[in-house]
Amino acid sequence: MWGKPEITTSQAFGLVLRRQRNEKGLSQEALALEAGIQRNYVSLIELGKNQPTVTTIFKLAGALSIKPAKLIQMVDEAMQNKPSSESSRSGPRSDF
Repeated sequence: MWGKPEITTSQAFGLVLRRQRNEKGLSQEALALEAGIQRNYVSLIELGKNQPTVTTIFKLAGALSIKPAKLIQMVDEAMQNKPSSESSRSGPRSDF
């Protein structure tokens, strides 16, 4: 394990969530309001401190207008440190 530092699932989900939120032009507060969750919970998820439940994943995906499966796929790709097809179309990635 001397290669790249490993990223946890929580960290990967947080990075993907932040990237998607920023791409949609939403603040944490706006995303939380749209998803029906607390703003501080969005912050804790983005920081990798909390892991969302399946229900919360569906709420966040709906608020971001993406399918929950796509959100999970992006997390999986972030953990493998490879860009998703969607992120490669939107320019350079600054958060990975």
